[in-house]
Amino acid sequence: MKGQEWYQESDVAESYEDKRFSGGGRFIDRREKEAVLDALGPVEDKRVLEVACGTGRFTVMLADRGADIVGMDISEAMLEQGRRKARSVGVDGSLSFMQGDAGRLPFPDNHFDSVFAMRFFHLAPDPEGFIAEMRRVAKGQVFFDTFKRYSARSTYNWALPMGSRLYSEREAMELIVGAGLELAEADHDFVLPYGFYRAIPRWVARPFRAADTAIRGTEIGDRIATVSYWNARVPE
Repeated sequence: MKGQEWYQESDVAESYEDKRFSGGGRFIDRREKEAVLDALGPVEDKRVLEVACGTGRFTVMLADRGADIVGMDISEAMLEQGRRKARSVGVDGSLSFMQGDAGRLPFPDNHFDSVFAMRFFHLAPDPEGFIAEMRRVAKGQVFFDTFKRYSARSTYNWALPMGSRLYSEREAMELIVGAGLELAEADHDFVLPYGFYRAIPRWVARPFRAADTAIRGTEIGDRIATVSYWNARVPE
């Protein structure tokens, strides 16, 4: 089963985090959260929208830091996992989860200080339309990640349950500029693809991640990285 039907299955939602962020996958979770926090900066009292929030990993984290945040996703099963997480942390009264279509965001123009989406654009059937909607409802910032076309990610991309769209840096920049945004900062990471980390125990993954981190930010590291983080701003 591929596509939206697979993603919205209850058993997929229930096992989503265990399969991706346990063992060596913890390094992925840590890095993604670091990327979001670095990009958004202080979030207390900031109005934030997370598009394709999934199980609420970032939504709950930012609510715990004082953000006025909405997490939106197409999958009700994923959202229910997020609600459970919010209750367990005690922030269920500080955020909102809602089911919706990222191509038709139910918010007025310039409604949020920041809008972000993680692990979304590799699945997006209409990336130009989706980022245009994110830009429409953002008054300050749009942040998102992409998987890189010319990287080790391409070696197993075909085998993923939902498939995956890969982007060259030029294609990602075309998305940003085409939406009327300006690039503030780009960061690149993970020479070894996510699938490698998820397949091994944390203690085995640790030295590989140390090597990855050592070349992060270098010319060669940026060139062969599998993941890119794009921090864009709305022009004044």
